[in-house]
Amino acid sequence: MMEEKGKENGIAAMAACYQKFDPAAYLQYNYTPPRADFARKDSIVPWKLACLHRAFTEGDVSGELLVDIGSGPTFYQVMSGCEVFNKLILTDFLEINRRELRRWLQDEGGCSLDWTPYLEHVCKLEGRRSSAWPEKANRLRQVVSDILPVDVHCSQPVAPDSLPSTGADCLVSCFCLESVSPDLPAFTRALGHIGKLLHPGGHLMLIGALGESYYFGGPGVRIPVVPLNEAQVCESLRETGYTLIRLEVYTLPQDMRVGVDDVTGVFFVKAKKD
Repeated sequence: MMEEKGKENGIAAMAACYQKFDPAAYLQYNYTPPRADFARKDSIVPWKLACLHRAFTEGDVSGELLVDIGSGPTFYQVMSGCEVFNKLILTDFLEINRRELRRWLQDEGGCSLDWTPYLEHVCKLEGRRSSAWPEKANRLRQVVSDILPVDVHCSQPVAPDSLPSTGADCLVSCFCLESVSPDLPAFTRALGHIGKLLHPGGHLMLIGALGESYYFGGPGVRIPVVPLNEAQVCESLRETGYTLIRLEVYTLPQDMRVGVDDVTGVFFVKAKKD
């Protein structure tokens, strides 16, 4: 009983940290140069986009429904997947992030980041001209069917009946689980919880931080993170019923360490649910 209470308190403390999360500041910190410099091969964002493009276009990922777990205020993680799946559900714990997503999807203006360079870059990865970006933007807006609240610490992370009973064909989750979990066991449990949304044989694309103990979610908003290494990520996947297809690792060059976190690397995982 005491252990259960401890788990709950740790998770409640994490939720409290996020009440001051500032989407505009977070985007500024992580999704502008140098971390999003499309002229540089060693910039974080182009590396992530290349991993996702490859993972979605190898021919083994297909189906009808893609679900993004913990979208935050970002879209980059579904810009390749939206070409493969006809239905896409975005999710986030915070209404402020869901609002940011809706703003772009409804083309209302007033968005905190211009996603055009991202769309252009992914078009180029797909062998199209960068000028095709409006088509990709339209495609993305067309396939998003819903933006749902999610809580990865619940054994049922999204509301019942919000997904088909057969489950999703593919999940994407980027920088979510390690950033909302108080410790490694909670991270592993969350990985198991989201796996319940995926049908057997479905794919998981997971991107996360390595060696990170905190990041800033806004000015002075310091959010603790579970510092992970590659072996822990692989073990957590194995424990929760996934078979690893590929693990790729990016190490941050010194000038990418811009003081908004203490991350040392990023992992990309492509896995399959057993």
